[in-house]
Amino acid sequence: MFLKFPRLFLPLIMKEKIIQKATELFINLGFKSVTMDDIANEMGISKKTIYAHFGNKSKLVHDTTMTMFNHITHGIDCICAMNKNPIEELYEIKKFVMLQLKDEKSSPQYQLQKYYPEVHKTFRLKHFDKMYDCTTKNLERGVEMGLYRENIDIEFVSRIYFIGVNGIKDDALFPVHRFPKVRLFEEYLEYHLRGIVTKEGLKILNRFIKTTLSNA
Repeated sequence: MFLKFPRLFLPLIMKEKIIQKATELFINLGFKSVTMDDIANEMGISKKTIYAHFGNKSKLVHDTTMTMFNHITHGIDCICAMNKNPIEELYEIKKFVMLQLKDEKSSPQYQLQKYYPEVHKTFRLKHFDKMYDCTTKNLERGVEMGLYRENIDIEFVSRIYFIGVNGIKDDALFPVHRFPKVRLFEEYLEYHLRGIVTKEGLKILNRFIKTTLSNA
């Protein structure tokens, strides 16, 4: 009986492995480019095995997108729980997200929007809710600590920050050969913070900018 028990988990383990490999390929190559055959070949399994867990590619794309979203969300929650100063918190979140996306050379999100609009719609709503909540709390703490200007419209800034973070992922507007992703996100975060920091906050911001430049 004890020998049979672990077998109950074998389908779940295989499903998780497929999601893990698919996520890696989707991030590096894009949702459109990667086929079910590519995933099967990379894993050394049959395509039939993948279809046993995911009825079609759209289902696989949905599950990989939500799995990655939940993973990144959990990581951001852990960073926020550290209660760092708001400026440092944003830099830590940016560093964590870029690490999870492996400094992506393209924007899979825009392939997701074009080829899997229903999945993208679900993802975007979840993304907005999470990011709006996180950014709002960050702004409120920053104002309370005197690092952000007390007269900022927190709801407006939260929404415009979400639009900006997603807007710079558009390869048509920011081609990767001209705007490498890591530098692009560094510059946008600095742009965001310079618009809201106080003199005290600017001191902290300049420290992070100096550290970033020295590590470049």
